[in-house]
Amino acid sequence: MIIKGQEFHINGLTYTIRSAAETDAEQLSKIRIQIDGETENMDREAGEGLIDKIGFQKIIKTDSEEIKNLFLVVEVHNRIVGFSRCEGSNLKRLSHKVEFGVCILREFWGYGLGKILLQQSIHWADENEVKKISLQVLETNEKAIHLYKKLGFEVEGILKNDKRLSDGKYYNTVVMGRFINTFHKRGVVECFTEESTI
Repeated sequence: MIIKGQEFHINGLTYTIRSAAETDAEQLSKIRIQIDGETENMDREAGEGLIDKIGFQKIIKTDSEEIKNLFLVVEVHNRIVGFSRCEGSNLKRLSHKVEFGVCILREFWGYGLGKILLQQSIHWADENEVKKISLQVLETNEKAIHLYKKLGFEVEGILKNDKRLSDGKYYNTVVMGRFINTFHKRGVVECFTEESTI
């Protein structure tokens, strides 16, 4: 699905969040490799699971056409510095939910870009009858887990020894979900803010 772009101002940074376009494909391929090399919070090391320009063009085309898919980019001075995806399923039994993922260039950590991408995705999900948003996060990524809980996600389970990182140690992955109906019934309202430092 395609949504209208919006401009935000946080901590002196002006940026735009909009739906990905096929013309973004080359930039996205490059920054995905860069981000994978900047943090161990991703599943991949730099260069693994490569998605080239053509691959991203196909993903963006599909996400633009599918009502249960959303591909957002965050842009600073016409430069893409991060992106997020919600991916749904065409299987009827799984059609009520989407999988969420997000990544931001290290240079732009601390401006709340990931939070705004997630908030925009939640707003889109609420407007499009998505009943559940699922995600996975490394257990050591405490800031992200805190943010997810603040925005209505709850822990569904732990995948033990799920990843082996560069120190040779094994780490757990936390499986989290946000259940739209139950979250609304609790009367919790999360506004779109511009003060986040996460």
